[in-house]
Amino acid sequence: MLSGGTPSAEPTASKEVAKTATSSAAPAMAAEVAPPPPPKPDPAYVVAAKTRKKIPFWAMATLSLLPVWAFFYLLAVSPQEREATGPMAIGEAVYGACASCHGAAGQGGAGRVLHEGEVLKTFPHIEDMLNYVYTGSQPFVSAGLAVYGDPTREGGAHAPLSYNGNAMPSQGETWGGGLTNYEILGVVCHERYAIGGADPKSEQWAAEFATWCSEDSEIFAALQSGAVNFDTLAETFSMLETPPREIGTQPRASK
Repeated sequence: MLSGGTPSAEPTASKEVAKTATSSAAPAMAAEVAPPPPPKPDPAYVVAAKTRKKIPFWAMATLSLLPVWAFFYLLAVSPQEREATGPMAIGEAVYGACASCHGAAGQGGAGRVLHEGEVLKTFPHIEDMLNYVYTGSQPFVSAGLAVYGDPTREGGAHAPLSYNGNAMPSQGETWGGGLTNYEILGVVCHERYAIGGADPKSEQWAAEFATWCSEDSEIFAALQSGAVNFDTLAETFSMLETPPREIGTQPRASK
């Protein structure tokens, strides 16, 4: 209180300031003690992952073997490539080089027609065909041989260089050819049976096929091993039920 008896306003002002301070602190205090908001719910994919059944431990070992099983399964069901064996298989592979002249199906072109029995009319005996394929046509001309194959051939005998003026290339080693004896036998078998039309089960051709062109042919096996050649083959296999005729590596008339 000031002199003169007038009451002082300071106490009242102090009380107002205190009241205001208390009022402003109340919300802050309330904010500090308010509970935290609830957590957001997990997304659906998280919930699914948490509730999904876990793979048992024992199953992991089984699953680890699946790649091995898949490998052997594919190996079992995949077709296996077989190596070409036997006269017919070897002959089919070799004939690819002959097809450029004789045609893929033996229909002819630069070389003679082989299909529909034509090659069988020319060479009733396989030995004569083996000799001609080995030597080729030019050695026949040089040896003064007027025809090759069957001289009484249906439709007329064939003369060297008479077809389009083209020579039959020599295939045997003696004359600069690139085929072995067993490869020549293989391609001749292919031309006679797969292309020429000879029936290996028929009475006419069964014996020849069994002796020369079957997978069990002793002659083919001996040629492949090098035990015999076209010059020695006839003598070596003279004990067969149907002995082979002479083949030879020099041009000769049919026998």
